[in-house]
Amino acid sequence: MSQSAFTIREITEKDNPGIARAIRSVFEELFDPIGYSKKGTAYEDVFLDRLYQVYQTPRSVYFVVEKNGEIIGGAGIKQLDATKENICELQKMYFLPKARGLGLGAKMIGLCLDKAKEFAFEQCYLETMPFMQDAQKLYKKFGFEYIDEPMGNTGHCSCPVWMLKKLDKISQQKST
Repeated sequence: MSQSAFTIREITEKDNPGIARAIRSVFEELFDPIGYSKKGTAYEDVFLDRLYQVYQTPRSVYFVVEKNGEIIGGAGIKQLDATKENICELQKMYFLPKARGLGLGAKMIGLCLDKAKEFAFEQCYLETMPFMQDAQKLYKKFGFEYIDEPMGNTGHCSCPVWMLKKLDKISQQKST
């Protein structure tokens, strides 16, 4: 199945239940079989059921991937909590199995990083799990590098892999 069979768009309020269900499903699929605790992860975020509202703040955006009316993934960027630095966080990037392996992750990271640059962030931070090797390979392709300690206050104390990317500025060329 190609990317063209999917719609990528900004989240709407009616998407809240679908994206929350998709994210929780991914956690259950990946964490439960290996006995990894979901405590201290996005699975337990108190705002997971209201992502639309969370991303209505300035300099933030969340995209969903939809197929035939079903939300099957998403990703967003937002100012990194508890920091005064000009750093955003790539957040809540999860895809159901039917959306994987089709280039949608790369497309979503590209969209989020473009928005981060548009919002004039200087760096983009993310947290992930050690066993999410495919995701880490993708992040590295986009220029994310491993760092030695967490940044900000994401509330995800169980995510021990931290990565950071310096963002290039968008050139402000005048059209003639």
